[in-house]
Amino acid sequence: MINRTTLTGIFLILVFQFSIGQSTSDFFSKSDTFFKTYVKNGRVDYKRIKENPASLNELVNIAENISVSKSDKTTYQAFWINGYNLSVIKGIVDNYPIKSPLDKAGFFDKTKYSIGGKAITLNDIENKLLRGNFPKEARFHFVLVCAGLGCPPIISNAYLPSTLETQLQKQTKKALNNPNFIKVKGNKVQLSQLFEWYKGDFTQDGKSQVDFVNQYRNEKIDSGAKVSYYNYDWTLNEIK
Repeated sequence: MINRTTLTGIFLILVFQFSIGQSTSDFFSKSDTFFKTYVKNGRVDYKRIKENPASLNELVNIAENISVSKSDKTTYQAFWINGYNLSVIKGIVDNYPIKSPLDKAGFFDKTKYSIGGKAITLNDIENKLLRGNFPKEARFHFVLVCAGLGCPPIISNAYLPSTLETQLQKQTKKALNNPNFIKVKGNKVQLSQLFEWYKGDFTQDGKSQVDFVNQYRNEKIDSGAKVSYYNYDWTLNEIK
């Protein structure tokens, strides 16, 4: 027979789980609305958000106390991808007008955001919580948007647990088939500096960077192509 104390414990666990579920559901829903409202064609309307930051601040408040276990892989990844992109936007808005995220010292490695029960930098979200926990997932680089035009474009939707795999695949293919992102000329290919900075992510299991790119390319690059890297464009990805 289950005693009253046990029943109370079970009830509290269920209430906690329901609360977390409601919080993540609310976060994903409101994030989706936010991105649809303020993002267009890979650019963000920072000026408009600055003038009326209520929806961004609401999202930040919701995200602050959400706790997601990495054992729930898709929810965890979707939460932190959205969390990263929203934190970038928050960082820009807090310093707007600004021409580049690099104009704010420590933008990526010093400024901390209260999210997921942590006070954490953008670099830590990317390198410890996402890349650190899922080292085989190189597609993160095509969905984490650093506010610079050199980054793959931010989308006008939230990343959702139910659609995350499709979204990761779509954004990676979009970037790697974009002639302005992967620049092919004869037997030479210029890759984004992302591939230079995170070379190990793109050369796992004995593959070359060209091998990685070709997994997602419609027109394959010659495996013997000479690889170089073009300079990253840190110009702010704002709607003007």
